[in-house]
Amino acid sequence: MVALDLRNVASPAVRDLLHLVNLPNFERAQQQIERLGGCTEPVRLTGHTTTLDTTTGEVLRSYTTSDEPTGSLLTACGNRRASRCPACSRLYAADTYHLIRAGLTGGKTVPDTVRTHPRVFATLTAPSFGPVHNRLTNTDGGPRPCRCGKLHEPTDALLGTPLNPKTYDYAGAVLFNAHASALWARFTIYLRRELAARLGLTQKAARAVLRVSFAKVAEYQKRGLVHFHAVIRLDSQDGTIQPPPPYATAAVLTDAIRAAAARVRVTVESDAIGERELAWGEQLDVREIAAFGTDAELTDQAVAAYVAKYATKSADASGTLDRALYCRPCQGRGATLLPHGTPLPCTTCDGTGQARPLPRLAVVRHVRQMIRTCWELGKLPEFAVLKLWKWAHMLGFRGHFSTKSHRCSVTLGALRDARRAWRTEQARAHAGLPEPDPETILVIGHWAYHGTGYSPGAALLAAAVWHRRELARQFIVEGGC
Repeated sequence: MVALDLRNVASPAVRDLLHLVNLPNFERAQQQIERLGGCTEPVRLTGHTTTLDTTTGEVLRSYTTSDEPTGSLLTACGNRRASRCPACSRLYAADTYHLIRAGLTGGKTVPDTVRTHPRVFATLTAPSFGPVHNRLTNTDGGPRPCRCGKLHEPTDALLGTPLNPKTYDYAGAVLFNAHASALWARFTIYLRRELAARLGLTQKAARAVLRVSFAKVAEYQKRGLVHFHAVIRLDSQDGTIQPPPPYATAAVLTDAIRAAAARVRVTVESDAIGERELAWGEQLDVREIAAFGTDAELTDQAVAAYVAKYATKSADASGTLDRALYCRPCQGRGATLLPHGTPLPCTTCDGTGQARPLPRLAVVRHVRQMIRTCWELGKLPEFAVLKLWKWAHMLGFRGHFSTKSHRCSVTLGALRDARRAWRTEQARAHAGLPEPDPETILVIGHWAYHGTGYSPGAALLAAAVWHRRELARQFIVEGGC
C-alpha cells in the first residue's frame, strides 16, 4: 500500500475530500449527500430525537447527530431560485407544476369538475419608460432592424437596455417594480367589479353566485421590469365543486380582464420626482385554456409547465443579482442605533449602507443604474415604506414570485407535507418500526441550527451527485430507455 501525503495535494477541496473518504463511516456521509440530490447550500442541524412507546416506556428508536461523521444532519435548503440551488429549484418547479395542474384539471384534493370551468391565461406587462433595444419582426414573422439600425442576436447584451440612458425614466421603472404587487391587488378588485357589470349584477349579487380564483407568477423582462403570468378561473360561490352560472363564460371573463387592467392606476407623489401615475402596459395577452388532449396550443398541461418554468427564476434572469446588496449590520440605513437612539456610523459599510460598491458589481450599466436609483429613492422619507435599499438587487420588486387565491388549488405546503409523510413512512419501514399509533407513540426531539453549506470536499461530492442526476434526466428527456 502506498501512503499518500495530503500535504502535497494543492487543492484544499481535494485534501478535504480525501480526508472525508478516509473516515471510518464515510458511507453514512455519502448517504446524506446523495439524499439531498445535489443541493448546493444545505442547512446543518445538530440535535437528537427519541421515539417512545408510551404504554410500555420502551425506546423504539434513538438518533443523535453526534454519531454522524460530520457531527450534523444535512437538510435541503429549499431555495426556489435556480441560480442559487438548481436541485431545490427543480423540486420547487415540480411542486408548482402540480399545483397549477391540479387547479386546471383536478386532483390532489381538487375536484375534477374544475376542467369544465371558464379558464384563461393572462399576461400583464409593464408600460414603457423609454425606448429600448429589442428584436422586432415584420408582419410575416421575419426579423427587422431595431430602432438603432442593428439586427440584434438573441444573446445580445444590448437587448432590453435603453436607446438613450439619459432620457430613460429610471425612477418610474423602479417605482413600477415596487408597486407591481399593489397594481395586481387593484386589478383583482376591478376584475370582480367588471364581471358583475358585464353580467348585469350588483357586486353583492355577483359574489353570491361566482368566485374568481387565480394563481400567478412574476417574471423579469430583459429591461429589468416585472410582469405577471396568471391562470384565472371562474368558480361557483362555494368554491371549486360546482361550475359558475352558464352565463359566466370565458369570453365574459376575457372582456372583464381587459377592462379591469385598463382601469388600474396607482399614483405616487414626491417632491423630488413629482407625481407619477403607474399602470399596466398596453401589451395585454388573454387566451382561453383548452382541455388536455385537444389540438389547441395552450392546453392546461402546457400552461402548468410554463408557469412552473418561471416560478424558479429571479431578477438574475434579467442580468442583475440574486443576493441582497444592503449592509446587514446597519440594515441599509448607513448607521446603527445605540439603545438610547444615538446613531453610530457602521464600520462595515462606512456609513454608505451598501455592502458592495456599485461600480464593482458585475452587471450591465442599465442594471447598475436601476440599482443606483433604488438607493437614491430609498433615502427619501416618502419612499421609506418601500424599503428600496433592501430590494435594490431585485430592482425594487419585493413581492412574492408565486401566489394564488385561497381556493384556487392545493397548497405548496400540502404537497410538501405529503412528500414528508411518504419519506417518514419509508424511513419507518426501513428501520423496522411498527405502524405508528398517535395514541401510544411519542417522538421527543431537540434541534438547533449549526450552519449552512458543505465542507470543500463534500461540495465536490454534491456537485458530482447533481451532475449524475442531470445526465440521467437529460437521457430520459431525449428518449433514452
